[in-house]
Parts: sequence; C-alpha cells; structure tokens
Amino acid sequence: MEAKKLIEEGKSFLGIEFGSTRIKAVVIDEEGKPLASGSHEWENRFDNGIWTYTLEDIWGGLQDCYQDLLKDIDKTYGVSVSRFEGIGFSAMMHGYLAFDAKDELLVPFRTWRNTITEEAAEKLTKEFSFNIPQRWSIAHLYQAILNQEAHVKDIAFLTTLAGYVHYKLTGEKVLGVGDASGMFPIDSTTGTYDAGMVDKFDKLIAPCGFSWKLTEILPGVLTAGEKAGVLTKEGAALLDVSGRLEAGIPLCPPEGDAGTGMAATNSVGVRTGNVSAGTSIFAMIVLEKALSSVYPQIDMVTTPDGAPVAMVHCNNCTSDINAWVNIFDEFAESIGHKVDKNTLYTTLFQKALEGDADCGGLVSYNYFSGEPVTGFEEGAPLFMRKAEDHFTLANFMRTHIYSSLAALKSGLDLLFEKEDVKVDRMFGHGGLFKTKEVGQRIAAAAMNTPVSVMETAGEGGAWGIALLAAYMQEKEQNEELQAFLNRVVFAGESGSSISPDPAEVKGFESFMERYMKGLSAERAAVEALKG
Repeated sequence: MEAKKLIEEGKSFLGIEFGSTRIKAVVIDEEGKPLASGSHEWENRFDNGIWTYTLEDIWGGLQDCYQDLLKDIDKTYGVSVSRFEGIGFSAMMHGYLAFDAKDELLVPFRTWRNTITEEAAEKLTKEFSFNIPQRWSIAHLYQAILNQEAHVKDIAFLTTLAGYVHYKLTGEKVLGVGDASGMFPIDSTTGTYDAGMVDKFDKLIAPCGFSWKLTEILPGVLTAGEKAGVLTKEGAALLDVSGRLEAGIPLCPPEGDAGTGMAATNSVGVRTGNVSAGTSIFAMIVLEKALSSVYPQIDMVTTPDGAPVAMVHCNNCTSDINAWVNIFDEFAESIGHKVDKNTLYTTLFQKALEGDADCGGLVSYNYFSGEPVTGFEEGAPLFMRKAEDHFTLANFMRTHIYSSLAALKSGLDLLFEKEDVKVDRMFGHGGLFKTKEVGQRIAAAAMNTPVSVMETAGEGGAWGIALLAAYMQEKEQNEELQAFLNRVVFAGESGSSISPDPAEVKGFESFMERYMKGLSAERAAVEALKG
C-alpha cells in the first residue's frame, strides 16, 4: 500500500521517544520504513541539586512533537491523521517518578543523570549480591528512605518516564521488561521482578512501617509483542491537542531507550551488541551465559523480550563536544562567516581523523555530571595538555571524541578481558555516529572489535519503539522478536562495517593510560570548582 493511503487509513505505526535533548516521533509502515517524523527540542534543568524535567516540560514537549509530526505528514502527503495501527512510547530509562493515590507527583522527577544515591546503591548491591547502579529507580527509592524523606510513606505508584506517559494515555500501570529492568532486577526465567530480591527489599524496609509492599507500587511487567492497553479518550486529547486522534488504538509495552536501541540496531540476539552514543553513552551485549562476578561498572538488564544483557552505562558522552562546537560556531559568526551547524559538525569530526592515533599527548574529561563508572559523584569538563604536546585542531577534536568513549571502554574491558564475553557484531547508533565513518572508526579502535552502522539506525529510539508497536500487531503466531526483525525489517541489510585499525587501537590504549592516570587531576578540578 502506498504511504499516503497507509497513513490516511490508519494502517501505520507511531513511535515516540523522550531523549535527553529531543523528543522525537516517527511513523513507519508495516515493514519498518519511516514515513514521517516530528521533534521537539528540550533540556533538563539542574534545580535545587536535582537534574529534572517538569511535568509541563513533558506534556508541552510531547504535544509540540506530535503537532510537528502532523505538519510533516500534511506537507508530505496532504492528509490528516485520526488513528494508527499501533503506538509505542519510549524514554530515558531509570530515574524516579513517585505519585500518591491521587496521581499527584510527590517530588520533582529525578532523572537518570543524578548521582545522589551512592549509599543506597552500595547497600542494595551488597544485600542482593547484584549490581544496583545509582540511577536505578530502586536506588532512588531506597535513598529517599535512608534520607527519611516524608513523601515515601505516601507513594502509591513508582514508575519511569515512559511508564508515566503510557499510564496517562492508557490508564495502564505497566512497563516493558527492558525498562522495568532499570527499575529493579529482573528474573529472566519468569520475565518479571526477581522474587527473592523483592522479598529481601520488603524485609529490609519493614521496620519503617510503610503501608505498601514493593510490588504494589511498581508497574506490571510485559514482554515485547504483548498488548499494553489502548489509547483512552482522555489520552488521545492529551496527545493530540487538535482533537482529531481517535481513542481505542492499541499500545505496545512502554520501553526504555536501551531496549529501543537494541530493536533499532537488530541486536536482540545472543552475541550481538550495540553502542548508543548521545548525551549519555551505553553499550549492551546479549549474553550467552551469566557473568561470574558482580561488577559495579556493569548493569544487568534485558532485551525487550527478556533475555539477559550486560550493560555499561556512562552519564557523559557528547555534551562536551557540543559545547566546543558551539564555541567554534560563535567564532565563525563573530568574523562574519556563519556556518551551517551540520556542516560544522561534519568538518570538525572529519578533521579528527587527521589527528595522531594517540591524540598527540592531549587528554580531556567530558564530565558534565558525575560518572559512576569511574567513581565520580560530580563532574567538571577538563582539557589538559603539556607544552610540548602536539596541539592541533585535528588532535583537539580527536581527543574529545576519544574522551566521549573512554569511560565506556573502561567498563567494557571488564567484560572482554575478565569475563571473556564474545560479540559477533556491534552496532553503533546515535549522534556520535551521524558523521560517516568518524565515530564508527574510533569506536572500533576503542573496543577493538568491528563496528557496524545501519542506514536506518539514524532514526534512533523513536523508530525502535515504532518497530515494537509493529511487532505487537504484525508478528506471526509464536514469532520471536529477533525472527520478526530479521524477516520484516532487516532482511538483506547488514550495514557498513569498519574493523579496528591496529595503529588506532594502540593509540587509543595510549590515550587510556593518560586518561586513567589523570583522573586525580579531574578530581582536583571538581573540588576546585565547587561553590
């Protein structure tokens, strides 16, 4: 069916993802081909020591993004939209959205970016013998309990950003298993929260005398392919302020950006992996077997259909690069040579490939916020060089791209070297990989493994959640997610692959030696800039 008729008859699929800096909507056909898109730029705020978005940010941004999508559809196809075959919502994982029995938000949304739960994360990791990262919802909850915060006794519902949006649009308090695995550990054999750990947590907080048990306030867990409710009349009006969108549209389970990244890169099968590089950066590898030890640098999450995944998540990636590009943009404008931003990024990224493999001795830290993987509660972007170092524009840019991958590499080395984890293919997606070859080539050197980038991966998580909505409606009986993606979406598409260059691998290792040695200087910078 042609795209115009498909959209007009409501046979297309809608995916919307709340990223760190952009809310994006994508409409696809039944084979995953993108038909239209819309977006809304937004930014988190640091308010009273908390990285947060307000509820007004969430709903105003969602509505603006959807209206931008409708404009693209009208401009491209000349039709109006009243329904879709299926809808899916995704968002940044983890964090803390706590509501009372009247659905009132008890405290401002605490996002994944906060590093304020160290005590809780350490105690729970010890209690469970399972790594609980600071950004996980359960760490935020337990830290609030340890802090004796008054609101905890009133909690009736605790969820993630995707879970909250889905609830308001459907009335269903559920999560996809991938997103749920960033709230509380999942037992992959049962497909839901680990019962033994739930029991341990309830016993741990029993002396507090709360009226609730943990599973009473957490969302229910669903796997990819299950139906997760339908759009209510109130939900339709909340999403589409024009009033044209109909109620009754099925929604797939809301997922986190990790799960949609796996779907978007076709890396949900064993021995596949992907790197998502934007404001934050994380790598995920679907495991053949359980890890032998607990590592604070490695999270155990799941694919959208519940398979165990080892994940290294770093809070910082491209923010420092973006800040420097803005400086170059300001300079160009100051001398009367305004440059298109995309051209500026492409030029500077390509320049990085001209740099020395070891960045000429330069080193930088891209820590806009804390970085738990390397042990930082707070961050301060820092660039360092010695007078005799090879200080060129190419090495400067190469250094910052290396820096965006350095903390990730320190975590992945544990998997590759200590656990002997094997990966057949690693896919890259996100902003770092938008400039052809550059991020892909450097990531291959950092991980010493081939990195592939698909043309479609640029569509990102909104496309990934749209694929999961399509899987819910279009899968064959008992067809697994990997089989569906191979059959319908990625048939014949392998993407472009770049193998690691031995000289660049050696150069990245040299950079990492300086990087790890220089962490003390980063700590000093953080302390010096306080207050």
